Amino acid sequence: MNAMPHFVLGIWKGRMFSAFGFGDKQNIAYGLLNFTISIGLFIYQHGAVAIFDNGIYAGALAILLIYFVTGQFWYKLFKKDDK
Repeated sequence: MNAMPHFVLGIWKGRMFSAFGFGDKQNIAYGLLNFTISIGLFIYQHGAVAIFDNGIYAGALAILLIYFVTGQFWYKLFKKDDK
């Protein structure tokens, strides 16, 4: 899912170009837009009930929950100080 890196880097305040430009809020908004379009297209094609039958959104949700649980550790580990 293209939404995940934009959303995570937006939260981490990382620079990544998106359709809305550079910036934290732009990346978060672009990630949410990608997710909304993805869900919309999936429901249009397969129906709302198929979300529970297909594991792609459950897997993405699991990865996002793992990020929320361990994200602070990874942020501290990989964040470079510009001192």
